[in-house]
Amino acid sequence: MADIKKELTAMLNRALELEHAARIQYLAHAELIKGINGEAVISRLKEIASDEQKHEEMFRDLIGSYLGAEPVMSLAETHKAKETRKILEVNLKGEKDAIDFYKRIYQKVMDNRKSFQYEFETLEHNIRHVIIDEQEHVAELSLLLGI
Repeated sequence: MADIKKELTAMLNRALELEHAARIQYLAHAELIKGINGEAVISRLKEIASDEQKHEEMFRDLIGSYLGAEPVMSLAETHKAKETRKILEVNLKGEKDAIDFYKRIYQKVMDNRKSFQYEFETLEHNIRHVIIDEQEHVAELSLLLGI
């Protein structure tokens, strides 16, 4: 059982790094948006950044309070972009990559539910909630891109 908790902690810490980086990236990119419809795009990027901060808090809580481990303070790689279209494309790819990874975490929790007798429902619910939020971000960024 300790091994699965270690493995899940490592995965959740990676997710925490991804969320740290995503929040910083969205806020930095929002400062670069110019032109017609710029305010709407800026507003959406800042809103998504706020969601990413909530995900950070959720992952940090799962790691510390539910798995009894130490949350990381590092962040994943960020990706630069300058033009609005490229900014949206870079972030759309990041959201899709995050969903793919978070689904792996979700599956790990589901496959090992008996190892998490007193944590399972919270782990399952919160990870699923983050996936749903990220899917909403994909829809929003796709809409802004016109795809």
